[in-house]
Amino acid sequence: MEKKVWAGLSHLFVTVFMSCFAAFIVIPAITDVTISATCPAHQDQCSLAIYLTGIQQAVIGLGTVVMMPVIGNLSDVYGRKALLTLPLTLSIVPLVILAYSRETNFFFAYYVLRTLTAMVSEGSTNCLALAYVADVISEGKRASAFAILSGVTSTALVCGTLAARFISPALAFQVAAFVSMAAAVYMRVFLKESIEKGSGLTQPILKEGPDNMVQVDCDSPRHIPVFKKIPSVGDLVCLLKSRFEIIETGTKNILCCSVTLSQVAVVAFFHSLAESGMISSLMYFLKARFQYDKNQYADLMLIMAVAGTLSQLILMPILVPAMGEERLLSIGLLVGSVNTIIYSISWSAWVPLAITVFSAFQLLVAPSLRSIASKQVGPNEQGKAQGCISGITSFASIVAPLIFSPLTAMFLSEGAPFYFPGFSILCIGFATIIAFIQSCMIRAAPTSSTKAAAIEDDVCDLEVASP
Repeated sequence: MEKKVWAGLSHLFVTVFMSCFAAFIVIPAITDVTISATCPAHQDQCSLAIYLTGIQQAVIGLGTVVMMPVIGNLSDVYGRKALLTLPLTLSIVPLVILAYSRETNFFFAYYVLRTLTAMVSEGSTNCLALAYVADVISEGKRASAFAILSGVTSTALVCGTLAARFISPALAFQVAAFVSMAAAVYMRVFLKESIEKGSGLTQPILKEGPDNMVQVDCDSPRHIPVFKKIPSVGDLVCLLKSRFEIIETGTKNILCCSVTLSQVAVVAFFHSLAESGMISSLMYFLKARFQYDKNQYADLMLIMAVAGTLSQLILMPILVPAMGEERLLSIGLLVGSVNTIIYSISWSAWVPLAITVFSAFQLLVAPSLRSIASKQVGPNEQGKAQGCISGITSFASIVAPLIFSPLTAMFLSEGAPFYFPGFSILCIGFATIIAFIQSCMIRAAPTSSTKAAAIEDDVCDLEVASP
């Protein structure tokens, strides 16, 4: 049975690999393409390119804040495979444009379409893949499975970066467009649905009310109308409640929200704030400070990808049973904060390349976070839980460019208040420190199955005590 499960996951891993490969192969070139299309000739940096990148990131984040919980929740109803089709298909269109031409007009067409499509597709593939893994893997092995999924992503980063290192930007976009098409076709043909047809979501954890609360008694759970399951902003607020509540209405209903999920959400927000800040700032900082080009960006990403692949495929499956996800999360954030601070004071072009080796520990953060969150919800609620966490991280990706893009542009310009080109990177390090402090407060919490048994016992005690 276990071999059959992992054989089914192999098709998911191939889909994720191809999708990520298509996204990563163009990253080393996109900075030069953006600067060429928006800045005067022979300039290594200009404020317009930085602001355009920041605005795009903020708008995409705004869309994903809304769409991630919706997509995750709908995948609980209609299945992971059906919802995976949407992001995989939408991601093809912008790549085709730059595969055809990288002239200024085509760049802005790409910019607009990339912004619109990424509001739905950005992060959706990863969110749905995590929910798929949680559907078929038991809680005890889930952290290792998440690590393997992250390792597949890192492997795609290695391969995509190597390919970008040796091919031209034009060919990179053409390859990306072809591989993204192949990913969508492969997924539709080979991937099997992980949720049985018609199972749906019968025990929602987030919405409170008579239509979607679950009665804990000997009767089977009541099926909930589909449109009642679309999550709202209130769902995200409810997710952050810091205790278990027993709600008494006409019947006894349970609303399960834990302090652990609240802490995970805070860590996820500040970690994503730092990550998104690095995306909007680091490459422009390196371009202005050390005149990095496509090949040096590729070298940087390659080092990070190799380190991440080794840590997620080898280190994490070994360390999780010995140390637990909570401790690995704190170690990863601590190393990440130190790395970011060193980036900000880099004195030579080799320094960013050297310290990127330590990202092996930093890349343990995401799978550890997702594993902790996954264990706090039931088997039919993985899509909603992962979608809500993705929504929180997307909100951070809105805030990050609003803060860090102006800072980067200011301190890379001649009118900076004082000379510190890496000041915005230093501020990003402070955000990671906040995430680290919060992660130290997370304690190993009971899994969803343990909580369910405890809640049933509590309700039975209430029923016996009631007249």
